[in-house]
Amino acid sequence: MEVRRHDRHDTTRAERGLLTAYWALSGYGLRASRALGWLLLAMTTTVVVMMLWGLPTDDPKPESTGKVTNQTIRLTTDTPAPVNPSGPLPERVSTKRFEKSLRVVVNSVIFRSSGQNLTTVGTYTEMGSRLTEPVLLGLAALAIRGRIKR
Repeated sequence: MEVRRHDRHDTTRAERGLLTAYWALSGYGLRASRALGWLLLAMTTTVVVMMLWGLPTDDPKPESTGKVTNQTIRLTTDTPAPVNPSGPLPERVSTKRFEKSLRVVVNSVIFRSSGQNLTTVGTYTEMGSRLTEPVLLGLAALAIRGRIKR
């Protein structure tokens, strides 16, 4: 793989890029510590982004309104859209927001939706982490499996 990664004549640029990423992320599936390090870095980055921009200011509370007409009651429940956090960044760092962010990130690693109302930034961050972080976890598992099987 190392020769293919450096060969500029017989391998395409896309294949060389894929091999370079495979080498950088997990040492060709031989370095579990490298894959786990990247996973830890990705999860930490996701937690910070969620804490600062991904979680809404307050949890939206459903509001119910109703009408009584003749003998019929009609209720409508509406959940307002999440409000983006505002104010200085240090004010957004709290243990409550950290715990919520951590819960969202851990759920995204194992392909579950957090069920948490998120801002637009938070939604896209969760989608990205649901794609990348399980891949890193899988690379680490393959490296560990390769070590045990030898």
